[in-house]
Amino acid sequence: MTTPTDELMATCWTSAGDAASDRPDLRSPHTLRDRVEAVSAAGYRGFGLLSDDLPAAVQDYGLKGIRDLLADNGIVHLELEGIPWWWDEGARRAESDRVRHLLLDAAEVLEPRHLKVTPDGDDGPWDREVWASRFAGLSDQAAAVGARLGIEFFPWSNLKTLHDGLQLVADAGHEAGGVIIDMWHVARAHTPVVDLAAVPLDRIVGVELNDADADVVGTLFEDTVHRRRYCGEGSFDLTGMITALRTAGWAGPWGVEILSDKHRSLPVGEALERAAANARIVLDVAAEKRGSSGIRPPLKPAGPVFAR
Repeated sequence: MTTPTDELMATCWTSAGDAASDRPDLRSPHTLRDRVEAVSAAGYRGFGLLSDDLPAAVQDYGLKGIRDLLADNGIVHLELEGIPWWWDEGARRAESDRVRHLLLDAAEVLEPRHLKVTPDGDDGPWDREVWASRFAGLSDQAAAVGARLGIEFFPWSNLKTLHDGLQLVADAGHEAGGVIIDMWHVARAHTPVVDLAAVPLDRIVGVELNDADADVVGTLFEDTVHRRRYCGEGSFDLTGMITALRTAGWAGPWGVEILSDKHRSLPVGEALERAAANARIVLDVAAEKRGSSGIRPPLKPAGPVFAR
């Protein structure tokens, strides 16, 4: 039941091997070639690369070499991720700008479909107008290199929900800006599945599939880094979420983002194959359920219509 539009993207952590976002060193122990070839062999058409892994890749292959490596392995969707403290004007701005220029320079050659940034995981005080202005500025820089900018909301951050992320994007008012919708964050923020169908399609930059147990173990951050599950092996209503996003018009690529101790312990090729196989199963089940239900009216949001 999968269609040609049901292409999968392995986000950066899914192919990183024994690497995690709660460690001082975020870099993957694997070479870019090993990761890209394993991603391709598992049938993904998209690849995510973290900014921490970009310098070594550039040193080994050069930007043109990276582009050729991706193309030779059938990778047509690229996500570049991670500009720390992109909203900051204080002491951290120099490091933030260094990474920003690294990604933007790379994007001119690699032509990613989007850049991905995250909110303030410390949930510190923040000025909404300042954030909207900074997000608009970064969106403009992304657009200048032919990419979109997506922000992922985290339930422990200053942007806790889908609604929060969409409001920032609306306040910024830049057509290149949008949200990354990760199923883990949707579920852990207790967002009604029906709300996904009401998200304006032009505000969806990316979608990420994963699963988890019903109960959170430890903090939300610890749970998301160490205990995600493969699609269909947890408690999420993934078929409902996928159906709602298809109703909103999303046709992929579908990111697969698995962060867990179990996933990291497997050989990279085996981990990628398992993650892809499970994602395809839930995509197929959602398509079968949608097809068997006949013609349906569009799902309606439980709350107010999202602002554009």
